[in-house]
Amino acid sequence: MDITTLGWNSFFKLEFDKFSDKDYLPARVIREEKGHYLLAYTDGEIAAEICGKLRYHITCLKEYPSVGDWVAMKPTCENTHSIIYHVLNRKSCFTRKAPISGGRTVREVNNQKTVLGGATEEQVIAANIDTVFIVLACDNDFNLHRLERYLLLTYNSGATPVILLNKIDLIDDAESFVKKIESVALGADIHAISALENTNLDLLNQYLSIGRTVGLFGSSGVGKSTIINQLLGYDRLLTKSVREVDSKGRHTTTWRELVLLENGGILIDTPGMRELQLWIDEDALSHQFSDIEELMTRCKFRNCTHNTEPGCAINSSIEDGTLDPDRYHNYLMLQSETGYLTKRRREKEIALMQRKYHSNQMKALNRKP
Repeated sequence: MDITTLGWNSFFKLEFDKFSDKDYLPARVIREEKGHYLLAYTDGEIAAEICGKLRYHITCLKEYPSVGDWVAMKPTCENTHSIIYHVLNRKSCFTRKAPISGGRTVREVNNQKTVLGGATEEQVIAANIDTVFIVLACDNDFNLHRLERYLLLTYNSGATPVILLNKIDLIDDAESFVKKIESVALGADIHAISALENTNLDLLNQYLSIGRTVGLFGSSGVGKSTIINQLLGYDRLLTKSVREVDSKGRHTTTWRELVLLENGGILIDTPGMRELQLWIDEDALSHQFSDIEELMTRCKFRNCTHNTEPGCAINSSIEDGTLDPDRYHNYLMLQSETGYLTKRRREKEIALMQRKYHSNQMKALNRKP
């Protein structure tokens, strides 16, 4: 197998050259499930596990190999499985705050509830993605607030978002849905498709050139597996019907997997995510809501709170219909969530630094005669 078809390029070669004195082989993680890995490399596919030294030095979830990662590995003598020794630096990384485990707090901001609490840790969903297909469906799943979260995480990852409005065969007026998406997409490409009827799927080929990796994200039941099956030309992934009552999916995909297409493109399929908590920098929020933050600069007073002050550009835009109040309230909620996350991340970084300092102090004392 030519590893360039897996997305190997000069960026990863430069990273791999750091281990040129070892007899490692480059490989890409194509599947990960509960700590078990499947790799693709020059000789095909091989099961893998991480070595003890790498496991010992891992300090957080983000440092474990994820689907899309390139690794330095070595097959065993029998070639039945392999050992992962290093994870190469990532070109891009789609992450979220790890799902709630432990205590949770619900904070209300502008009549919208934000879930806080649990472990403050970053979880990698997929690595080294060039483009993210964000899939929405024209049914009860359609949710602009969730779309804004996906856009924030995509911009923060370093990948380019492309929005797929799926199941247009269920409606008569897809254009009205597209206009709603345009109000929050801020220039991202939008394609109205029907995976079931293979409508407009040819428009996706422009993003799936040789060696380019596309991640497929969206809620369970929006049709991600059907899209992949249509692009492959055969039913590789199982699909199940959604419940008619609430349009919820049956969680067909339960693991993350990298799939090669005949045209040379690479797709990463991901399970639907119930919790999509942000793990972003404030710059990503500013990018997604640049229209709102630009309006704020037009307020009469620099310290305008956008409540009752005269000359408030935000209030004026809401009154004249230029700014959707629902979008503004969602911005405030995400701003609060991002601020809370930033505070928790700083607290954790300080705690880790303190533990490392005390550990080094104890080691120094033990070395004294």
